[in-house]
Amino acid sequence: MRTALAVLFTAALVILVALLTATAAGKLARLDGASYPAALTRAAAAFAAVLTLAAAVTAALTPLFI
Repeated sequence: MRTALAVLFTAALVILVALLTATAAGKLARLDGASYPAALTRAAAAFAAVLTLAAAVTAALTPLFI
């Protein structure tokens, strides 16, 4: 039960960090003069990058704990 709760909490935290990063990237793109579609594209790329990085870190650390 504790492991499942830890996994859910970690997943929620990663998604929150990804959303905050995407929001910041979109805002910075708009401040730089990008159009709304371009800013949305940059935000989506930042969101995907954070999720990819989290998956890579998880895959790298998994053998240490199993």
